[in-house]
Amino acid sequence: MSATATVTRAYKVLTAPQMAQFQGEGRFTGAPVDVADGYIHLSDARQLTGTVDKHFEGQDNLFIVAIDLDVLGDVVRWEPARAGALFPHVYGAMPWSAVLAFEPLRRNTDGTVAVPA
Repeated sequence: MSATATVTRAYKVLTAPQMAQFQGEGRFTGAPVDVADGYIHLSDARQLTGTVDKHFEGQDNLFIVAIDLDVLGDVVRWEPARAGALFPHVYGAMPWSAVLAFEPLRRNTDGTVAVPA
């Protein structure tokens, strides 16, 4: 069994309008970068701060959404991305039922991105 098989929670960074759309429609089909790449980008807890720092620097009104990968099942693939690390990619829409928690982006005292409880 691979290490990624034991990870059951991943995180999506959303803008406030994307978050509102996800809540309102009950599913998320992707941000513009996701649509362009053909899958929804997620990060595991260890990757989240790097993702926020690299792709969302200087942006306000962001949300961190905790996603239950077990709910998504076979549409999740762990694939190499930044520095060859395996990242969870979702090939399909994410239903609201996969959301475990969400909250506005905040940082811990050490500068890492806090994950929703």
